[in-house]
Amino acid sequence: MREDTTAGRPKGAKGMSREELLALPVSVELDTGNRALGLGRSKGYELAKRGQYPCKVLRLGNAYRVVTADLLQLLGLAA
Repeated sequence: MREDTTAGRPKGAKGMSREELLALPVSVELDTGNRALGLGRSKGYELAKRGQYPCKVLRLGNAYRVVTADLLQLLGLAA
């Protein structure tokens, strides 16, 4: 399998590295939160729409944003 040198993991691998997670801005798009949690796109949007996403999600117009601090705490990476 070909290596993706920017992320240090095999190309096409799901999830995010610890370094990628710690470099995230204050909030991220729902797709990024889904990737960090290993959720598929449909499942992530379904959970957000029902208010059952595993961490805090903000609804801004038609967009969902995941609060990075809550995401990191859920993953055990909070400072």
